[in-house]
Amino acid sequence: MIEVILEAECPNETEAIIRRAASGALSAQGAKGDISVLVTDDNGIRAMNRDYRSVDRPTDVLSFPSNEGDALSAVPDGFLGDIAISIDRAKAQAEEYGHSFERELSFLTVHGCLHILGYDHMNDEERQEMFALQDKILNDMGITR
Repeated sequence: MIEVILEAECPNETEAIIRRAASGALSAQGAKGDISVLVTDDNGIRAMNRDYRSVDRPTDVLSFPSNEGDALSAVPDGFLGDIAISIDRAKAQAEEYGHSFERELSFLTVHGCLHILGYDHMNDEERQEMFALQDKILNDMGITR
């Protein structure tokens, strides 16, 4: 199950975009389980970033794997983790990068899902692997720049 919680004012298509992107990412990795996705604004994600990462500024996406640090394909209760996305960052980055809101929101959702599944980008090798996988998932879904 993919639970989407809209805490901020969002375009009508927001929930459908998130559900499709999350389903695509989880399916591409053969992962089974539940996730929740909170859509908030810059103030909401800034508070989360400050409280959980000690970084006092807004960010685009945060991920909270249920089994932090372990590679996992499913956990005993089926809950994989939580994702928080700033709708403000998604809109601004879509404009900044010159692509659609759908593309940016899908990218952020896939990125968050991959973090929940154990992927990271702390070094060049991890970054290349994770970003190539993100691009493949989005391209396979027909979501291009």
